[in-house]
Parts: sequence; C-alpha cells; structure tokens
Amino acid sequence: MTDSNVHFHWHSRNAHAKFRAGVSLHSHTLYSRESMDFIGRVTANVPLLSGAIRKQEAIYRARKGYDLNLKRAWWTPPLSPLHAWELEKSQIEKVLDREALVSLTDHDNIDAGLNLSLLDETRHCPVSVEWTVPRGETFFHLGIHNLPPQQATAIMAELAAFTAEPMDTRREARIMPLLESLHSAPETLIVFNHPLWDENHIGEERHRACVDSFLQRFGTFLHALELNGLRPWRENQAVAQLASAQSKPLISGGDRHGREPNACLNLTNAATFAEFVQEIRHDGWSDVLFMPQYREPFKLRILQNLCDILENDERHSLGWTRWCDRVFYLTDEGDDKSLADLWGDKFPPVVNRFVALMGLVRHRRVMSALRFALTEEKEFAL
Repeated sequence: MTDSNVHFHWHSRNAHAKFRAGVSLHSHTLYSRESMDFIGRVTANVPLLSGAIRKQEAIYRARKGYDLNLKRAWWTPPLSPLHAWELEKSQIEKVLDREALVSLTDHDNIDAGLNLSLLDETRHCPVSVEWTVPRGETFFHLGIHNLPPQQATAIMAELAAFTAEPMDTRREARIMPLLESLHSAPETLIVFNHPLWDENHIGEERHRACVDSFLQRFGTFLHALELNGLRPWRENQAVAQLASAQSKPLISGGDRHGREPNACLNLTNAATFAEFVQEIRHDGWSDVLFMPQYREPFKLRILQNLCDILENDERHSLGWTRWCDRVFYLTDEGDDKSLADLWGDKFPPVVNRFVALMGLVRHRRVMSALRFALTEEKEFAL
C-alpha cells in the first residue's frame, strides 16, 4: 500500500517539523551533457526575447543559407559535484533546519558520486545516475539512486552500453534483465523521472502511449514516479494521477541544472539514504515538499537557468571560467568543440545579441516585468 503526501512550503511552513531530514534527489553537475535545442521553445512569446531572437535567426539564415541548428549544441551545468552537494545541503539546513541527504544524478554518468565518495565529508553520498532508456520512438529517464559502491562502475558501463546500442529487438530484450538486476539490490531506488514530459517531441498522445506500454511491461521494477521541480504543475498533477492508477508512490525530483537549489524535496525520518530507500520501496511512504521557488512562473525559472549557463564563473573547478568554455557544438567533421575554440572572442552577431538580451533578464526591473507577464493562475493541489 502506498501513502504519498504532497506539501507546499508556502501553505504550511512547518510541514517539515515532524521529520528528521530533507532529501534532495535528481540534480546535475558539470558531468551532465545538456542539449541547447530548448532555447527556441522557452523564449517563444517571451517579451523582449522572442521577436529579437527570430530577427537574429533570420539574419543568420540570410547570411549562411541555412538555419542555426541548436540540436548540435550542448552545454554543461556550472557546478562541480562538491558545489552542487553544498548548494542542496545548504537549502535543507538553512530553510528547513533539517539534516540533509543528497543524491546527484548526472545523465549517464556516475563521476559525481564517485568523486564525492573520496572526500571525508561526503563519503556517505550515494552513487547515482539519470539513465537514458531509449524506447520505441522516444526515450525515458530513470533515476537510479544508491548503486552498490563496489559494483557501480561495472553497472554504469552496462547501462551506458545499452543506451548507445542501435534500436533493435535485441536491445529491447535487454531492458528486463538490466532492470531486474538493479531492482535486486535492496538499497537501490529506481525512479521514473518526469514520466509525462514529451522530451523527444513526438506528441503528447504518442508519448503517453509509450509510457503506458513501458509501465505495463516494466512497472514491477520501478519504485516511484517523480514529481519534478522543473516541470509545469499541470504535468505534475497528471503524474500524480498516473502514480495512483499504478499504485506507485510519488517522489520528489528537483532536476536542478543551474544555481537555483531543487524546488522539490522529500521529507523523511530516515537517518541514512539506505533507510530512505526502504521507506519508498517497502513501506510505500513518501512525503514530498515543494519549495517557494516552484511558485515562480515556469518560463521565468527556465530563463534564469539559461542565465546561469551564460554566466562566467571564476570558481569553475575545471577552469572553464567563461561561459563559452562550457557550451559546445558538434562540427561537420564530427568533433565537439567549445564555442571558445570555434570562435575565440569573435562571436557571430546572433550569439552576441542573444547573450546581451539574456543579460537583461538579471536586472531587477526586467525580472519583475517578466514575472508579471509570465505568471499563470494555478491552484496547487492534487
């Protein structure tokens, strides 16, 4: 039997008082590789940005004879594993005055958890990953939390090999044993991350059909469905309905990529991450808490994340202090090169214009205007 409770910090500021700890799940570090093709969708109908960007795209098309293909561009989040851990821990300790359990999940990469396990202060952090699972005409993301430490590298190699294989009947047949193996580790938690996000843009109905098929076949090995701190409320409401229909607990996932801490946390009385896993897997207990930043307009929060991408960082742990060191492009020769390597200090006008426009978003008056323009009336209830 599952028992999922959802709390909103702005409705009940003491909802966390009876719990021992806050849990931050699903956030990213510089080891994640993130596509840039979301920019056009996010800036559509945004005051100041949409018209200016369309104009610059038209100029680029006229000069080059083809569109700027952002699907070939990608970026890495700004924070190192330690800085990401400190950010998430700090929110839980300072805002909630609770102990903190933090699980970092980069895309198809466990280096964050492995690196943290070498430091005395963070040696108890779980080794976790957001695993990409191609399925039919789309793909899903599964949060695999707390891999067995001694086997984590070998397990990740298997998962990555599966993701990289061409789609055929043999790969389809391999999903079951991989999930069975992950499920067999009693302290590992498997979460269906943002299940209703049509990330591959195949259409909402077709994506939902793929989700239903996936759950029907592999739902036994999925321990919870995620309420995502970086997805719209309407979508999270639909996920809650799906979880109820599947008799699965709901669980938090902040999905942090920039410098804003996770907007969605779990509350628990567990003393360790392994104990928290038992609450979800075997007891079906889950208390989810949405933090105040989730009330901000969705598009404004995405724009703020975009500002984090385009912000220089003198503390960057790999020495990528300029934003153009952390944004990459797949060249016609098949090489990934940073924008700094491609252009030096002489960026195309369309890039300079876009960076200048995004810089405006940081200004208080512009932020206030965008908050007013993008705010949508919504009732936060399940």
